[in-house]
Amino acid sequence: MIPVIALIGRPNVGKSTLFNVFTRSRDAIVANEPGLTRDRQYGVGERAGKTFIVVDTGGLSGEKQDLDDLMAQQSRLAMEEADELVFLVDAQDGLTNGDRLIADMVRKSGKSCHVVINKIDGSDPDQVMADFYALGFDNLQSVSAAHRKGTSVLLDHLLTPYTEQQEPVEAFSGPLVAVIGRPNVGKSTLINRLVGQERVVAFDQPGTTRDTIAVPFERHG
Repeated sequence: MIPVIALIGRPNVGKSTLFNVFTRSRDAIVANEPGLTRDRQYGVGERAGKTFIVVDTGGLSGEKQDLDDLMAQQSRLAMEEADELVFLVDAQDGLTNGDRLIADMVRKSGKSCHVVINKIDGSDPDQVMADFYALGFDNLQSVSAAHRKGTSVLLDHLLTPYTEQQEPVEAFSGPLVAVIGRPNVGKSTLINRLVGQERVVAFDQPGTTRDTIAVPFERHG
């Protein structure tokens, strides 16, 4: 079994940075700007003979605005298909109401969850972790994704229940088609129609899509 690990949390807590660490890539755009990620971004990682799939998601803000709600739908889809949830929180912000709302969502999902306290640089990890035990989860770990501190230990912990895979995951080998054009001309809508699902966020606002999203699909074999 190849485990699927979904990264969830509020905007700007470091999900995309951790995604790049886990996949050893720079596929996810990282910047000090909330709400940069909107779509589900999938990547493949490997550690100690164990292959896994990791999913980056947009930040869950709890807002009821149209775009925020569409981003939340993408995050919920990632949670549904995940075997393990990594719920990232920000050590510098401390425990917030937004974190509590996401914790309630995670509990309702019934999925295995690991609370990961990011951005611990310059902080006492034990003191920071004490605040987040109030969320009610047993699995807590502190990391600094930007400096890769604690990320290997976290990954080992996530993959402990899973055995080594005998065959690596093969990348999609079909023809590659790039959908390009000016902002707000309907690129995301076209992709959703081609694959037959709401795979990427389509919204009447220029610049909704930020990351380059690979969407493998099959038609007539």
